[in-house]
Amino acid sequence: MCPMPSAESTQASVREPDPVRPTKEDEVAAAGSELFGGPIGRRALLGTSWWTPVRVIALVAIGMFALGLVQKAPCYNGAWFFGASSQYTHACYSDIPHLYQGRGFIDGLVPYFDKLPGDMQYLEYPVLTGVFMEVASWLTPGGGSVQDQQQWYWMVNAGMLMVCAAVIAVCVTRTHARRPWDGLLVALAPAFALTATINWDLLAVALTAAAMLMWSRGRSLAFGVLLGLATAAKLYPFLLLGPLLVLCWRAGKWREYGTALAGAAVAWLVVNVPVMVFAFDGWSKFYTFSQERGVDFGSFWLVLAQNSDNPLSTDTVNTLALLLMLLCSGAVAALALAAPRRPRFAQLAFLIVAAFILTNKVYSPQYVLWLVPLAALARPKWRDLLIWQACEVAYFLGIWMYLAYTTSGDAHKGLPTDGYHWVIGLHLLGTLYLCVMVVRDILMPDRDPVRRHGADDPSGGVLDGAKDVFVLGPAAHPSRHTAHFAGPPVEWGTGRETGSSL
Repeated sequence: MCPMPSAESTQASVREPDPVRPTKEDEVAAAGSELFGGPIGRRALLGTSWWTPVRVIALVAIGMFALGLVQKAPCYNGAWFFGASSQYTHACYSDIPHLYQGRGFIDGLVPYFDKLPGDMQYLEYPVLTGVFMEVASWLTPGGGSVQDQQQWYWMVNAGMLMVCAAVIAVCVTRTHARRPWDGLLVALAPAFALTATINWDLLAVALTAAAMLMWSRGRSLAFGVLLGLATAAKLYPFLLLGPLLVLCWRAGKWREYGTALAGAAVAWLVVNVPVMVFAFDGWSKFYTFSQERGVDFGSFWLVLAQNSDNPLSTDTVNTLALLLMLLCSGAVAALALAAPRRPRFAQLAFLIVAAFILTNKVYSPQYVLWLVPLAALARPKWRDLLIWQACEVAYFLGIWMYLAYTTSGDAHKGLPTDGYHWVIGLHLLGTLYLCVMVVRDILMPDRDPVRRHGADDPSGGVLDGAKDVFVLGPAAHPSRHTAHFAGPPVEWGTGRETGSSL
């Protein structure tokens, strides 16, 4: 008779596989780790000490955010208030203190309901972002000079946005169970720290990162609700529903997609309908402003306009930008349905948001925040993300130097128009480079850093390891040796494995 296995041996056989060590597979991560004493040890990776990956990365994210606040010190100490060009030459500009007075918060005006002085009339932000701004104004101490109140308002917002930054880092860390250290790609991203307090984008980014985490755990309704709330704070998160549609189509996961779509719609309506009903003009300002806004900073449309004797009208640019976005969306859908192996959700989410950024008629420097968490999940390769981040930091500096040049009168301190066009091109090339690397991973999945270790789609939730039911092109008739991917994905923590035909 064979002896019965002991409880210890059974537990060992189903033990969750060790997390992937970036310092063992990524040469840039290994080289960078020498600054801190070399590659991290097995004990820390297994989380047997207090210094688990989640705690380390959350603290690093807060530390980098704090460094970003220090970088804004010249503006906090006067550049926001005493000179238009000095806030640009110090690269510390922020919308937050200016809009505290410019959008009526200092006067107690209620967003969307009370008209503003001047041409703006109403707050031009989505409802949930307006709520965030209003709550920050409630927490801002009254009294003192206007400058004192603006400084306090910025500090209150900075504290609230720091919570959002920590949430983003933690959600990315926990989305790929076997790759928790990829969260450092978010926590240490220089463009993330530099742009975090320019505007209120981190609220939508945090809700989107939390939605991605919920989807990876198979919680379709929670994903939908969080994505709906994110869309109520910023428009771009709804784009993720497009890639998810084609992935669920390929895998036949219609019920889960329907649940997510319903949750997103209901959450968005719950936030927006009350304001829509009682203050429609104020509610619609964001949408009319987005439509009527002309070609602006950071887009290739601006380069074309500034080098043309007869620039395109705003309506024409809106139409062409929409057509370009639809073409990009069609290309992403075709890639999802015809790729030799079903792409990972994070890969397509990154591509669709990047397409929106590249084709849009404006690119504010804080828009990079939209992409950082998605890039860390889509292409967790230090070299490629650092190349992209270098381009974004160059753009961050370039736009402020250009604004310094255009606001400094006869002094012309800063970057002239031709130089600004070069940094716009650098930003576009950096984003395109990362898109190309993600597409290459999709077409050649054996080169995907995430799938290299036998995983399928750790951020895919119900898509992870699912069989394909609808495929286009050559992928519909794979050769015998490619009919199944090498190594079935593991349901980490359960000790079970499930195969999948792709």
